[in-house]
Amino acid sequence: MKARVYVSFKRTVLDPQGQTVRGALRSLGHSSIAEVRQGKFFDIDIAPGAEREQAQREMDQIAREVLTNPVIEDYRVEFLD
Repeated sequence: MKARVYVSFKRTVLDPQGQTVRGALRSLGHSSIAEVRQGKFFDIDIAPGAEREQAQREMDQIAREVLTNPVIEDYRVEFLD
């Protein structure tokens, strides 16, 4: 089993890299681009035989306490079977 944790800035936090990419896209003629937000993701392999419910709790805790800064970032966890 694998988990993927997506991390991105909260909507209320300025994203200068996203704004730079948006500006570059618009200068290349992509005028329909209204906003770009950058983010990152982590792929985490879970040990064989682990129970999915326990893995979900553990991934939520890891994402909340280790992988994100909860003041400025949000996260989302997906499981890839």
